[in-house]
Amino acid sequence: MKPPRFAYARAESVEQALSLLSDRADARLLAGGQSLVPLLNLRMAEAPAVVDVSGLAELSFIARESGTLRVGALTRHRQLEVSGPVLSALPLLSRAAAEIGHLAIRNRGTIGGSLAHADPAAEWPLMAVTLDAHIVLRSKRSSRTVAARNFFVGPLTTVIQPGEMLCEIRFPIHAGPTLWGFQELSRRPGDFAVAAVACEIVRGGDGLCAGAALGVAGAHSTPLIVPEAEKVLAGSRGEEASLKEAAEKAAAAVEPPSDLHGSADYRRRVVKVLALRALKEAWSKA
Repeated sequence: MKPPRFAYARAESVEQALSLLSDRADARLLAGGQSLVPLLNLRMAEAPAVVDVSGLAELSFIARESGTLRVGALTRHRQLEVSGPVLSALPLLSRAAAEIGHLAIRNRGTIGGSLAHADPAAEWPLMAVTLDAHIVLRSKRSSRTVAARNFFVGPLTTVIQPGEMLCEIRFPIHAGPTLWGFQELSRRPGDFAVAAVACEIVRGGDGLCAGAALGVAGAHSTPLIVPEAEKVLAGSRGEEASLKEAAEKAAAAVEPPSDLHGSADYRRRVVKVLALRALKEAWSKA
């Protein structure tokens, strides 16, 4: 199928894009097009007006500054997968990027587009909540920064308001030793995740867990952070009992859907298994 007719404008700068969004409250942004275009073609979404921002080089960057990894919204998945600064500062991002779709999709799709699309099974929303990222939103008249953990409000739904554009993502970088794990189950390589789990563990000078984050995707209406698991892990040294209890907390926290890929009970069991694997993977890096 082909999309219904829509007005089209190509922005030459961020300011022009914001001005166009201000003029058309019903406008949709086109970045990499890997989410919006299929939805339009299948008539699952409407876009009376489309503002094309794919050529805005000023929003395609990766920069490490003062304990923060700044990523422009139009940075391609593939750039994050192979970036030297990403691999040295937050290798979990590179690991997750490698699971996104196929190479052609990773070469076109953008991190900002994925976050704004807010598919609860997608990798970037999971990374954003697990790593406690902050998202910069701009409009013609103002700018605001939103914690990723407050950004997603439902399936394909975020706090972005009409006239706003997602411009930047800021990931904190911990000063101390950091361990990480990532596990995903999909029907075929490149498919959306049936479930995925990511974790980050900060080790103190005594080798104990000084801080932890465990996130789940694909088994809840939004990417979900599990604070109950973090409490279990705090002060631990990666003991089997602690990891198993944290995995059980993750499975208990999700409210998964039942669909053709699996029942709710199946997804809970998958989350438990993936969480335990991710945590073991993280501690194996100690």
